This record gives sequence, structure tokens and C-alpha cells, in this order.
Amino acid sequence: MDLELVGKRAFVSGSTQGIGFAIVEGLVREGAAVVVNGRDEHRVGAAVDELRARVPAADVTGIAADLSDPEQVQTLLARLGSVDILVNNAGVFDVQDFLEVSDEEWQRSFDVNVMSAVRLSRHALGHMFENGWGRIVLVASESGVDVPADMVHYGVTKAGLLALGNGLAKATRGSRVTVNTVVGGPTYSDGVAHAVEQLAHAQGMSADELKDAIAAGRPTSLLQRFIEPAEIASLALYLASPRSAATNGAALRADGGVLTTIL
Repeated sequence: MDLELVGKRAFVSGSTQGIGFAIVEGLVREGAAVVVNGRDEHRVGAAVDELRARVPAADVTGIAADLSDPEQVQTLLARLGSVDILVNNAGVFDVQDFLEVSDEEWQRSFDVNVMSAVRLSRHALGHMFENGWGRIVLVASESGVDVPADMVHYGVTKAGLLALGNGLAKATRGSRVTVNTVVGGPTYSDGVAHAVEQLAHAQGMSADELKDAIAAGRPTSLLQRFIEPAEIASLALYLASPRSAATNGAALRADGGVLTTIL
């Protein structure tokens, strides 16, 4: 299916690896011009080089910025200008006992997982209204619906992202701008893979053995395996395209059946 993305310009936050990188790769393969983002100049440059190697015709550039820092976000926005597509993917997570999570860690989770999407969407939405077309996609998580006891701070911020998508969509009434949210499930992103490898080494197991054990430990999962970043990206690409014109204000699941409730 042609997603009709040729000529569109997109920005994907947190896109030097994992789900964000998979979304960028999909967008450039569909002919969109994309701006990659990460905190580190070297990693942004490496991601841009890798994309150009995979897709020689790719129109891809990068802007490094720590999205937890409002000043760096403002600098990024001044360089970015107008985009047709905004994918709010940036996020941080860790497994930690609720009693041990400091105020500073809570604040960083909110700044990256929620406020970066607020600041980027506030910038992009006005341009989209002026241009008469636009797509905002937020990458949330099943943890925002079924909050894990050992990741409460992460789950709360992802619930906030769901609420943000719901409210922003109402502001697009009658326009050709849409706002939708992808509710991802357990995904084998680079960050998760690194954590699994470290834990497996500590327990004297192979990473594949631990990966399979973790997946089997989610009894509600219908996939019974980790989701691949490209599988999340496929849904995000559809929502970023003109093909999804009748979908607005939706929270669409790509969770592998982990959730047992209907959004």
C-alpha cells in the first residue's frame, strides 16, 4: 500500500534507536523527509548515516537535544520549523521500587515522557492548522493502562500521554489534522535488549533464554513473545499517513493482546 507520504516532512523524537528508529526508517522508505532526534550529537549522526546506508535515497537529517531541558527544546524548535508529521516517541523507563523513586526521577520521567510531547505538539499544531494538514502520533504503552507496581512512575507518565492525545484530538475538530496514540506492548527495543543481556549475564543464562522466559511470564499475552520495534512502527506509519484521515482521537493497541480491557 502506498501511504502517500512523498513530499511530507516529519520529526520523530527519541529516534536514534528502537521504536523511533524503526518509525524513521519506515517513513524514509515511504518517501518522507525526516528529522532524527536524540540527546547525543554522535548518536544522532550515526543514526542518520545508518539510515542513508539502508535507504540511499533517504532525505534524513538530525537535531540533537535533551528533551528534558526546556531551553534545549526551544533551540530545537527554532531549527526545526514546520513539519507535516510529528511522532512523539521519546521516553525513559526503568524498573524500580516505588519507595525508592526520588522526586528528581519523577520529574525527569514527566519532562521526557509527557512534557516533551506537550512542547513539541504545541509548536507543531499551529503550523499544521495554518498549512491545512497534519498528523500527530504519540507512542504510549500498555503500562499506561495496566500500571506495573515496579514501574509506577513510568506508567503514570504513559497514562498522561494517553490523556494528552485524547485532549489534543478534540482541538482538531473540523480540520485535516489528526492526533492518535499507539499503545504498544512489551517491545524488544535496544534499551530492553541491553537490560535483558545484563540480567541474563548476572543470572548465568543466555539472553535468548531470559527473553523467552520474560515473554512467557506475561500470561495475558496472545503473542507469547516480545514485539519487534518494526511492528509498532507499522501502526505509527499508518496513523502518520493521509490514509488514516478518518482515524482521530484514537488510542490504538499494538500490545500483542497483553491488555484485557478495551480502551
